[in-house]
Amino acid sequence: MAASSSSISVALRIISSTLKRALTTPISPAQNIQPFQLSNPFLSQNLWLPAARRSFTCESHSHQLDASRPTKSQELYVYEINERDRGSPAYLRLSQKSVNSLGDLVPFSNKVYSGDLQKRLGITAGICVLIRNVPEMKGDVYESIYSFYFGDYGHIAVQGSYLTHQDSYLAVTGGTGFFEGVYGQVKLQQIVFPFKLFYTFYLKGIPDLPAELLAKPVPPSPTVEPSPAAKACEPGATLPNYTD
Repeated sequence: MAASSSSISVALRIISSTLKRALTTPISPAQNIQPFQLSNPFLSQNLWLPAARRSFTCESHSHQLDASRPTKSQELYVYEINERDRGSPAYLRLSQKSVNSLGDLVPFSNKVYSGDLQKRLGITAGICVLIRNVPEMKGDVYESIYSFYFGDYGHIAVQGSYLTHQDSYLAVTGGTGFFEGVYGQVKLQQIVFPFKLFYTFYLKGIPDLPAELLAKPVPPSPTVEPSPAAKACEPGATLPNYTD
């Protein structure tokens, strides 16, 4: 037992001496990590000394991705019309107050028509969270997250502040199908709250828009209505497999 204690003591002194030499000896940045092995029978594991740390950078490829994305801005015009046939909007008074208050939720889904009102494009679907009631303007400020669905073309997602009493700008946050990789912004014009809205999209990051989405828009006004064919979803007056 005494012999074992003596051997351990010697081994510890060897380790201490070796570490001191390793830590005081300059190490080249290019030097690999080198193992050394103690010959003491009580310590059979290899000990590894760290080489000098190398500084390195992880190159970001975001600029390469951005360079490959189309940057041309394209305008897309659509009308969102509530025809009172979808049970929309639903007002959920989570605040439990008699006036519109912070936290109230408004899920909704309305029909979407082309800017010239000659074609049914699809629907909107989303939710608004009330942030602030503005009684002096007879309006509200919502934080909104919703999507525009365009049948076989996919959808465009938007998010941002929606003001019921004046124009708003929301961010275009992405899309699917033809609109995969889209970004930009959209201007929302309130025509008749909450039944008629006009949108001007400024889209980037996608190929040229299909001709059937590039109709010249009808100027927004409270009297605008979809064409009878578009409203009835007749053949030729809808997008392929339009979302309903």
